[in-house]
Amino acid sequence: MIAHDEAISPSNYSFPESFSSEASFEISDRNAPFAKTRNCQMYGKPPGYLYWRWKPDECDMPRFESKSFLDLVRGKKMAFVGDSLARNQFDSLLCLLSQEETPLDVYHDPFDKFRTMHFPTSNFTLMVMWSEFYVQGIPIIINGTATASFDIHLDIINTKWTSQLPGLDYLIISGGNWFFRVNYLHENGSRIGCVNCREENLKDYGIAYAIRRVVRKALESIISCQNCDGLVTLLRTYTTSHFENGSWFNGGDCNRTEPLDEREINLEGIEWEVRKIQNEEIERIKMMDKDAKKHFGILDVTKAMMVRADGHPGAFYNKKWFNNANDCLHWCLPGPVDMWNEMLMLNLISSSSFD
Repeated sequence: MIAHDEAISPSNYSFPESFSSEASFEISDRNAPFAKTRNCQMYGKPPGYLYWRWKPDECDMPRFESKSFLDLVRGKKMAFVGDSLARNQFDSLLCLLSQEETPLDVYHDPFDKFRTMHFPTSNFTLMVMWSEFYVQGIPIIINGTATASFDIHLDIINTKWTSQLPGLDYLIISGGNWFFRVNYLHENGSRIGCVNCREENLKDYGIAYAIRRVVRKALESIISCQNCDGLVTLLRTYTTSHFENGSWFNGGDCNRTEPLDEREINLEGIEWEVRKIQNEEIERIKMMDKDAKKHFGILDVTKAMMVRADGHPGAFYNKKWFNNANDCLHWCLPGPVDMWNEMLMLNLISSSSFD
């Protein structure tokens, strides 16, 4: 059995040196019916990105096994909470598990931001709940039209997801990408500052401060949850985009056909700082949970994904929601995001993950 610290300790990341024999591995979830939007193969992306394999130092990361996963979660309930990258991981897991058992679509809201799937044979319920900030975020309206900015209330949790915590066995939270825009921070009913606003007479607290505050609020809300004893919460660390030659809406692309070399990634930028904050807040909440009635851990994927500039849809996806922009933020399905669920499975297997 692979212990938690062996499986996902940051010191154990390494970059796969070659294609090796992975090029012959059959990608079984290629035609997953629930993730067609980012099935890059369907839209013509060359398949090379499928065959690079993340290999931790001193550890063999096993392939995901759908039957074994469903056996582990039999009779359980799991939820993903976060933004569209949380949905990316949910869709990946749904596709992987669907190779073993066909789930039932129990519920989805009109915007498909909240969805519940049930695997009847395993009696396993899988949910995803949209909450880009964890706390209350209200779009700023100008002349009747929603802008890209939000009023973020740092001290008011978004109860749309916390109200669903009782009854959950596993919770995977993630986020951070919605802070890389102009947003306004509120506390005790008053605007206290902003992020990325550069306005006179208004303090810009910066991305890192805002993310730390909302992660802390989310974790404190989980630990204070009544009727949540035994809940296992995993925080999936931040993953960066790989836009080149621009960004979302001004021609940015991601045309790489191989992962980056480790020497090409920056471990001193905001992405690494966000990861550090997430790890620190998990350690802080573990100290608060002295009775160990709830369990907390990390899915530390940041460095492994920093090199995977080749694994985004780019131009190879259904563009109807993004005005024909290249998608260099989300991940192809199947693709590198499946590794997150391999790591998730290791955490479920190893009880040492939550000591």
